[in-house]
Amino acid sequence: MALDTPTRERIETLLGQHDVVLFMKGTRQQPMCGFSAAAINTLNDVIPAYHTVNVLEDPEIREGIKEFGQWPTIPQLYVKGELVGGSDIIRQLYTSGELYTMFGQAAPDRTPPEITITEKAAEAIRGGMANAQGMALHLEIGPDHSAGFQLAPAGDHDIVVVANGIEVHFDPGSAARAKGIVIDWVSTVQGEGLSLKFPGSIGTMNVQDLKARIDAGDIVVVDNRPAASRAELAPIAGARILENEGFEALGQLPKDTPIAFICNSGVSSVADAKRLAAHGFTEVYSVDGGMQAWARKIGE
Repeated sequence: MALDTPTRERIETLLGQHDVVLFMKGTRQQPMCGFSAAAINTLNDVIPAYHTVNVLEDPEIREGIKEFGQWPTIPQLYVKGELVGGSDIIRQLYTSGELYTMFGQAAPDRTPPEITITEKAAEAIRGGMANAQGMALHLEIGPDHSAGFQLAPAGDHDIVVVANGIEVHFDPGSAARAKGIVIDWVSTVQGEGLSLKFPGSIGTMNVQDLKARIDAGDIVVVDNRPAASRAELAPIAGARILENEGFEALGQLPKDTPIAFICNSGVSSVADAKRLAAHGFTEVYSVDGGMQAWARKIGE
């Protein structure tokens, strides 16, 4: 289909007004396809500002941009009026560092991050990759710490880390955000899977999962309630009392000790859990609903 003159002029005007233009499906705040989302996430890591055009709102531009650059798919990135390519090419330029150079940015730090992979996680990964010859395990971590694993061929510019015998491949942004993470295999009432814990971050746990962990004998419960509250509702059997021991005593535990803080309703336990996690503890939880939920649902 030939590109009509009015549409060509509209595209040329857009490219003349903006140095960096991404023609995409959706908006920067709400991309409407996986390829557009991937392009947005990549560009967001490199430059703070660029112009986007939502082709879903403009059928003439949607078809016209394909003819304009003789590129059949969306998204499309233009820099200073020149077509760079789609999401795959954007990604390749990003991992190689060329995208940073294109935008006059400093080269990314390519230092491999220090990460921890627990034995359970390593065992699960080995099992999952048993029939994945020729594939590498990639971990992508977004700016909001959303994360995803995928099996894909290794790239020439991947940042590679080996932990517990497992090789993990990162792009530059993900590598920077992966510093100090712990990859674990967790089981909850929702199911099983790999879990990431970032330094200083905590998890949440419902009372059913807490009961299961207590029965398994693999978690330390810390009751942070004052004496008056403990008098009204007795602590869980075997729980350590923060008011009696203090953080100094808890700090003597091994840093990989699973610890769950519980309060009256699940509010103050969050702050105490974060305080302990900030000191390097890698598996710290706040119990949702606190002792009130425990009394209602467990009743012990």
